Amino acid sequence: MTTDTLSKSAPTPITIKELNTDNPRWCAGCGDFGIIMGLKRFIVDRQLIPFQTVNVSGIGCSGRAPNYFNTYGVHSIHGRPIPIALGVALARPDLNLFVHAGDGDAMSIGGNHLIHGINKNFKCVFLMYDNEMYALTKNQTSPTTRRDHPTNTQPQGSYLNPLNPITVALGLGASFVASTADWIPDHLTNTMKTAFDHPGFAFVHISQRCPHFDPNNFDHKNSNWFSFLKHPNGIEPDRRLSDKTEVLEHDPSNLAQAFQYGAADRRYFGLFFQNKSKPRYDEILHGLVDKAVKKDPSKILDSFLV
Repeated sequence: MTTDTLSKSAPTPITIKELNTDNPRWCAGCGDFGIIMGLKRFIVDRQLIPFQTVNVSGIGCSGRAPNYFNTYGVHSIHGRPIPIALGVALARPDLNLFVHAGDGDAMSIGGNHLIHGINKNFKCVFLMYDNEMYALTKNQTSPTTRRDHPTNTQPQGSYLNPLNPITVALGLGASFVASTADWIPDHLTNTMKTAFDHPGFAFVHISQRCPHFDPNNFDHKNSNWFSFLKHPNGIEPDRRLSDKTEVLEHDPSNLAQAFQYGAADRRYFGLFFQNKSKPRYDEILHGLVDKAVKKDPSKILDSFLV
């Protein structure tokens, strides 16, 4: 995405009502409602042009998200939103690109693509919806399901410790790693703002409630089990909750400390790490195309003539 694109706004004011399409088809109380509303609030705040904005998703509850934005969207196949989003970034670098993925799309069937998406560092905001289970297929163990939690596939409790999305992303060399939650609307939207302004692949982990299959997982009415990370170059703690829980100063350039907070038993919300200087695959390819010698299309095959 070019700097010109980031500065462009809609010619007429965009409202949340104009971004709405059909009523979302999720269970009552699902955290996905809060996530798409947070993104809509951000689009309205920045006045992003809807026809220059695209949402790409895979399969799962999060896969429905593009259907509920009056923007361009791709509801793709399971585990493949990243390569499709990369195609969009390469073909149309002028678009505002958001990728929606669940714990399966990101950490299981899509884990291989997450490796290369992070490594290629192409410009997008990657939103990982993490309810710590497979909810669309009716409560099965996922890569992020907490150990000993009963599911339909492991009714006596999940056998293994879960993958940690924060440390996974940090370990893969992500240039931007942040975490937030669906029930903290101001922090959620501010996280999206910071992620959007990042020049590369912005990995945003979102703790997401599933009241139908796992109503006791996230105590969204209490804030004593998580902390906010704060820094002038980071994300401001939620103003409604900052005086009700711990707020820690954390420099997002400190990778070692980012790993420390990411691996802790306590949950942390904020910007863990950012590196704005990491090379971008999409920029490199576009640069090569710009420098390529222009050829007459009618003579492209001449070198193969015998």
